[in-house]
Amino acid sequence: MGGEGFWGRGCRERRAPLTLLCPSLLVPLYNITYYPPLSPAFLPGRYEAIRMLLADQGQDWHEDPLLHDLCEEGEFKTLSQFPKFTDGAFTLYQSNAILRYLGRKHGLYGKDDQECALLDMANDGVEELWLKYLDLIYHHFEQCKNQYVKDLPTQLQPLETLLKQNQGGKAFIVGDQISFVDYNLLDLLLIHQTLAPGCLDTFPLLSAYVARLSSRPNLQAFLASPQHTGLPINGNGKQ
Repeated sequence: MGGEGFWGRGCRERRAPLTLLCPSLLVPLYNITYYPPLSPAFLPGRYEAIRMLLADQGQDWHEDPLLHDLCEEGEFKTLSQFPKFTDGAFTLYQSNAILRYLGRKHGLYGKDDQECALLDMANDGVEELWLKYLDLIYHHFEQCKNQYVKDLPTQLQPLETLLKQNQGGKAFIVGDQISFVDYNLLDLLLIHQTLAPGCLDTFPLLSAYVARLSSRPNLQAFLASPQHTGLPINGNGKQ
């Protein structure tokens, strides 16, 4: 089913990859199922980092928005379970768990135990800002947007500092190769540039980081595609 009738970024179905027509080709067919826009649990921004990772890594996937009347049945009755992600017969829920799974599977989770721990720490920091952003968007947008934007430099400074600690900010958030955290952070920074244009102007490392990651060929193509552009960022249309 096409997804243009649903709110939220990326709610369009990708064409079935060649594996669907020729199962002998050993390319994974990932599937993402997400909650419909009529639910307050619909947070499509949390899915975009997954799409960015898959696109950048050259992976194919299928997106499956649910009809609203099916969402109260069976496994889909629990709102906290979304998104649902399947890799063949394997099923996983929750955006950060999915990112970590894909990170492990595609070599995007650090080169040793110490880097893995640093990536977990960095992702927790990214998550803190995500939660503040979502609280603003879905609960206090009109009353608190101006104050949120005013306070944003205080929230971004730790990320700039963390980036600087790794090769002077000229590489990734941790280590010398891209990780699942980089996609999560990139998505968060891009949506804040929509919320508050110019918010990275006083953070040269974060600004260069966004430009550097966004220019990766596969990721650049995805960010310029109809799957990403021209669609509301959040389920309630606020951004």
